Amino acid sequence: MAVDSAAWLVPATLTVVAGSALLFARRRRQALYRELLEAQGRLPATAGTAIRHAAPPDLRAACRSFAATHLAVVPDALDQALFDDLRRAAERLVATERSYLPVHKKGGTVAYETISREAPELTALYLGRPLRDLVARITGVAVVPTPIHDQSSLSLLVYERPGDHINWHFDHNFYRGRHFTLLIPLVNRGSDAGDLSHARLIARIEGQERIVATPPNTMVLFEGARVLHKVTPIRDGERRIVLSMTYTTDPTCAWWQGVLRRFKDIGFFGLRALWT
Repeated sequence: MAVDSAAWLVPATLTVVAGSALLFARRRRQALYRELLEAQGRLPATAGTAIRHAAPPDLRAACRSFAATHLAVVPDALDQALFDDLRRAAERLVATERSYLPVHKKGGTVAYETISREAPELTALYLGRPLRDLVARITGVAVVPTPIHDQSSLSLLVYERPGDHINWHFDHNFYRGRHFTLLIPLVNRGSDAGDLSHARLIARIEGQERIVATPPNTMVLFEGARVLHKVTPIRDGERRIVLSMTYTTDPTCAWWQGVLRRFKDIGFFGLRALWT
């Protein structure tokens, strides 16, 4: 009987330890999000004019394009001084989280929580009313930022090693509302025409592949669940840093959507995504 009791004791102890560790990790994440939200609440006072941006030169064209294809491109979207501030802020964040999914993806990312701590200029732009209103005007629906625990809400996508790319995919929607992706290339330099990199953003629109131009300070807005897209590999010595932001019409989600979102984020931000 003593042997049987010991045999049950070990797995029971392991279960308790594992459960306690998971609970501790979860509570630490919750404390972190409270801290970041408090810092974000102070942004309007500390960020000054960081959320100002210039109006697009042809908003009507962007609206028509989005209505027809769920994708719109606005060149020279931000005031140059603001854009330069954002680029410098992004280049300060040199430590990326590398990920490699065979056949599908190779590249680096910087997560929302890291940007919130170290680059308030980027966070202020994302959360600010001017950019949100611009997204709403182009899409035709009111939007809000996606939650802080979603690491992809605000992130940097970094292509800096030969072969960095991402294959065909949709930006799956893990919320009850519609979900939009907004990209602004901050750095795109290499040996191709115009000193740009060889990496290409390609979208499949109505069965046709379309190259979407992404020189720095171009705004690309699309409904990721409806637009199949990819980024072709970058070459040696080239660099591409893209500010990625997501908005939704309703940030609530079903429990199963939250689970799927966490497992998706593991591929970009590691196992910590399980506790987000």
